[in-house]
Amino acid sequence: MDADRLRSVPPFDSLPDDVREKFAVWVGELKVDAGRTLAEQGDFAYELFVIEDGKAEVRQDGQRIAELGPGEFFGEMGVLERAQRSATVVSETPMRLLTLSHWDVKRLERQWPEAVETLRRVIDERRGG
Repeated sequence: MDADRLRSVPPFDSLPDDVREKFAVWVGELKVDAGRTLAEQGDFAYELFVIEDGKAEVRQDGQRIAELGPGEFFGEMGVLERAQRSATVVSETPMRLLTLSHWDVKRLERQWPEAVETLRRVIDERRGG
């Protein structure tokens, strides 16, 4: 992934350039059709998804609770710490997503712990923490 492309994608847009470059190596791209389940409530989360294009529905206990669109992300707790998904997320439209796995974050954390700590801080701030 091109680090310059991440410059306009939350939560990577708030990272310093040198930190963003470290993450760029590990970020992947995924294209999905409408109707695909991206995350299932109760499953363990191993991937952060950032919506670059398209919309997704968020359901909790079968009830629609939110819609996500470009610039929004989900799955961050599974990447930063071992956690179960609190909701199901289903693509409403074709989507283009950026992904970052828990395993890649752990590898990055061994090499550059300060980079992962910076990402954690950015995500906490965006979630109001």
